[in-house]
Amino acid sequence: MEASAGLVAGSHNRNELVVIHGHEEHKPLRNLDGQFCEICGDQVGLTVDGDLFVACNECGFPVCRPCYEYERREGSQLCPQCKTRYKRLKGSPRVEGDEDEEDVDDIEHEFNMDDERNKHKYQAEAMLHGKMSYGRGPEDVEENSQFPPVISGRSRPVSGEFPISSHAHGDQMLSSSLHKRVHPYPVSEPGSARWDEKKEEGWKERMDDWKLQQGNLGLEQDDQDADMAMLDEARQPLSRKVPIASSKINPYRMVIIARLVILCFFLRYRIMNPVHDAFGLWLTSVTCEIWFAISWILDQFPKWFPIDRETYLDRLSLRYEREGEPNQLCPVDVFVSTVDPMKEPPLVTANTILSILAMDYPVDKISCYISDDGASMLTFEALSETAEFARKWVPFCKKFAIEPRAPEMYFSEKIDYLKDKVQPTFVKERRAMKREYEEFKVRVNALVAKALKVPPEGWIMQDGTPWPGNNTKDHPGMIQVFLGHSGGHDTEGNELPRLVYVSREKRPGFQHHKKAGAMNALVRVSAVLTNAPFMLNLDCDHYINNSKAAREAMCFLMDPQVGKKVCYVQFPQRFDGIDRNDRYANRNTVFFDINMKGLDGLQGPVYVGTGCVFRRQALYGYNPPKGPKRPKMVSCDCCPCFGRRKKQKLAKLGATEEGVNLQGMDDDKELMMSQMNFEKKFGQSAIFVTSTLMEQGGVPPSSSPAALLKEAIHVISCGYEDKTEWGLELGWIYGSITEDILTGFKMHCRGWRSIYCMPRRPAFKGTAPINLSDRLNQVLRWALGSIEIFFSRHCPCWYGYKEKKLKWLERFAYANTTIYPFTSLPLLAYCTLPAICLLTDKFIMPPISTFASLYFIALFISIYATGILELRWSGVSIEEWWRNEQFWVIGGISAHLFAVVQGLLKVLAGIDTNFTVTSKSADDEDFGELYAFKWTTLLIPPTTVLIINLVGVVAGISDAINNGYQSWGPLFGKLFFAFWVIVHLYPFLKGLMGRQNRTPTIVVIWSILLASIFSLLWVRIDPFVLKTKGPDTKNCGINC
Repeated sequence: MEASAGLVAGSHNRNELVVIHGHEEHKPLRNLDGQFCEICGDQVGLTVDGDLFVACNECGFPVCRPCYEYERREGSQLCPQCKTRYKRLKGSPRVEGDEDEEDVDDIEHEFNMDDERNKHKYQAEAMLHGKMSYGRGPEDVEENSQFPPVISGRSRPVSGEFPISSHAHGDQMLSSSLHKRVHPYPVSEPGSARWDEKKEEGWKERMDDWKLQQGNLGLEQDDQDADMAMLDEARQPLSRKVPIASSKINPYRMVIIARLVILCFFLRYRIMNPVHDAFGLWLTSVTCEIWFAISWILDQFPKWFPIDRETYLDRLSLRYEREGEPNQLCPVDVFVSTVDPMKEPPLVTANTILSILAMDYPVDKISCYISDDGASMLTFEALSETAEFARKWVPFCKKFAIEPRAPEMYFSEKIDYLKDKVQPTFVKERRAMKREYEEFKVRVNALVAKALKVPPEGWIMQDGTPWPGNNTKDHPGMIQVFLGHSGGHDTEGNELPRLVYVSREKRPGFQHHKKAGAMNALVRVSAVLTNAPFMLNLDCDHYINNSKAAREAMCFLMDPQVGKKVCYVQFPQRFDGIDRNDRYANRNTVFFDINMKGLDGLQGPVYVGTGCVFRRQALYGYNPPKGPKRPKMVSCDCCPCFGRRKKQKLAKLGATEEGVNLQGMDDDKELMMSQMNFEKKFGQSAIFVTSTLMEQGGVPPSSSPAALLKEAIHVISCGYEDKTEWGLELGWIYGSITEDILTGFKMHCRGWRSIYCMPRRPAFKGTAPINLSDRLNQVLRWALGSIEIFFSRHCPCWYGYKEKKLKWLERFAYANTTIYPFTSLPLLAYCTLPAICLLTDKFIMPPISTFASLYFIALFISIYATGILELRWSGVSIEEWWRNEQFWVIGGISAHLFAVVQGLLKVLAGIDTNFTVTSKSADDEDFGELYAFKWTTLLIPPTTVLIINLVGVVAGISDAINNGYQSWGPLFGKLFFAFWVIVHLYPFLKGLMGRQNRTPTIVVIWSILLASIFSLLWVRIDPFVLKTKGPDTKNCGINC
């Protein structure tokens, strides 16, 4: 497809397809009827009979005899164009396979797994040919083709080009069937000037090597040794597990067991010693403590096998990027989703896109898809500006190998940018690029300012066409290719990765499923246009901080030993713009550096919504490949067990022999069932269904760009998913606003495993809400999604037992992700108990003996020992651990509590809540959002708990003063309990107090506390009242 050829908008249901402001001309296709070899450039030559040499009788692709013989002897024995196996011609030597050319299923293919897999794939494709011919013209079908042209032959590797059979036919098809103005998209055919320009050089070098071998010219011994050493290095694993040192992990496990034993003794003591004069308080506290123990078990034991991992990028290059050969790294489609450009500023999204386009990966194997679920013209125009600036930014990044490759973050880094930069032109070009970026920011900000006021008639595009997305809830699907390999070049003439704008169709009365639906639309569009075998999912505010992030993921996904069963590679989330003290635990380091490492030692980490590289086949609902089965034991009939198994085996064998006779009768029925199953599963799209069968990716070699564009509009139509398995078994799973947890859970239940990759330089960085109210709303959304999963059929507590592919500790972790919001109920009660005890002069425990106090001492020691040893093997600082503990209480009694209430209302009463996008913008002032006060109802429960505990402390101290010294002993336990709550809510109180340059919060707290205590003491002493010492004899006499 031609870059910038126009915005394609249309609706499949309404039979509409229009291309807006397309002005590109056709590029003539190269004539393939010449007398020159398309591989080496030499003359094709003549046969022994004097006729023109024709290597392939199927397509007539021009290849000379040396290239033909080399390909038959050393290569894949396939025609480069039609992928048909070369037959032996007169005068050519025999090679392996010539004896049984007509029989594909012979002995030579018995252990050829690739050919077997392709054979099954072609059979499945042939099944689909009956109904799946959507968008194809009559000229697309060849009479003598073995398979349908859309799916015949092997898939062509993704190179960024759409294949085209005839421009005239593509144009005629669209114009005749749709009666809309459609501009054709000139692209190149296989065998044209653009087809495999880079591969041609590799072919020439391989031919030169072959000719050297024919002339008995060998390499020197030293070169052979070096090549052998490099080859041995390339055969090594691309990654390895790094277990935690036994000196760190073994004491940690021992303390966990000790803590579990101590916890059992502690709970036994609490249950066996009730408080009769405060039975209600005692029962509440014991119930809460039992729940906390269960929650701790679910959280702790999935961290039993933590591991680290190492990757070897040099081995990846040696294996898949050999010099003189085509690059064999797998293509990657990158998905970026955005909704509201006012909450997700276009400049933030632009930085993410620029970092993707500049990543260290072959440009012909990267395609970036932007999902604009708000159909905003602001996003569209900002993306157009971004594409133009990328022509300058990408070559600058690659020339000087800068990090990070998001310009806003790169130019704002306060480091010595001259370090390790020896190029004399670097300083000059950096200053020029910074000026270019400042001008780019001015243009984007001008677009934002313009978008604040919407015209009454709606937005109008530059060519006078109304913007199709003026009504955000009722608009057609839109696709625009901004950058591509035909026209998408930087200022130095190098190709750029493809950049595609996508806005799916929206109509009233259809369920669009928010972000999950948008991601599934991107999966289908990318499958039709590029169909890379792997997909990288990023939020619009998560830029690529490590340009080699995709290579890090490929070390796992392309590893021949471990990669085949890996469904995704998850990277940790890292954030910019967080205050130094991380007041509200925005970095979430405990989860990403402790919990996720523990899950990586089981079946893999959970999917967290961004920074994840997926295997496309896993998202399609396929099961992982099965390993080789162990051979069954052969035994006699003397053992009853073995005898029964042997009889069952013989019975099955006999049934199989009988079934062979009926196989021919059932072929037509099986073909019909396969067609129906594929349509029910993936939807009625021939090209898309075909792409799902291509494990290695690639687009169908005989599809025209016109048909692909029409199909792309079709697969993003609002009714495409009706009566299919999308959102149920395929793609991102529907049913929860935290679709990420649900999607990863479904993959793990099928037997896939995931990988946690933590490179030294963080792969991705994003922004986090540092304001208290925004942070609580974000946590509320996560907790509400967990509640929805708990009440759905996908609840980890009872889903997936039939397959038995989910490990038990992995199930514990998933169960914990859905149950943790319910901890808010016992946590709220437990935080209220200290104030009640202080106000009522009761306590939740009876007077304890010296022996019973050992339970409490041992429990506290085991809790802190577990934490310290956990920090020791994970590398998390104690400050980060403490912030996480504080926010666990703050979020537990606010956001999690509201999530439980809203979840119950949704399940019981059907009352739904709206999804709000977290704001990604920040004030110009450093940490301005941190001190802004935004009132929300989520602040009410923590404020109430904090006030009643402060009042309880004052009341308890005043009561102890009134009652004398004997009451101070029991008071200390209650005060310790109350101060535990106040200390955990301290960051929340700081958020309520406002800016740091005002009165320090600690001063305000102690001022109120001490003032209240001294006021009560002053009232108790009452110095202004005259105190008499003895009777007044003047009034009552001496006998008074």
